[in-house]
Amino acid sequence: MAKTEIKTKATEVTVADYIASLPEERRREEAPVIDAIHRRVTGLEPKMWGPSIIGYGSYDYHYDSGHSGTMARAGFSPRKAAITLYLMEDYGERQVEADALFAALGKHKTSKVCLYINKLGDVDLGVLEKLVALTWDAMNARYTK
Repeated sequence: MAKTEIKTKATEVTVADYIASLPEERRREEAPVIDAIHRRVTGLEPKMWGPSIIGYGSYDYHYDSGHSGTMARAGFSPRKAAITLYLMEDYGERQVEADALFAALGKHKTSKVCLYINKLGDVDLGVLEKLVALTWDAMNARYTK
């Protein structure tokens, strides 16, 4: 079976150009707020990953299936329907802390590793920053690169 090329990888598009190109005014206003949170937490400048993910740092992954690649260690995408933040599936020993943060966050939805926010006014930005920091710490503990 031929190996498929990974589509979500770092690109040369600047984050500023991407944010400026967003068609929804609200997302153009909200994206820099989420970016600032990530920059404070990670201490890193972001890169674009694929056409729509603003990512910070990177990590190498390898699944039991043999699939492997490199992805942003933290990131978000200011999509039309909702701002999507990429988080952890399992916080291990810190799961109780994560659950408390999700409970205090405000109006949001989650899936396996994504947090969806319709608008930033719906959530507590201080709690969101703590959740991003918890995720960053957990990723750094799990992945060494």
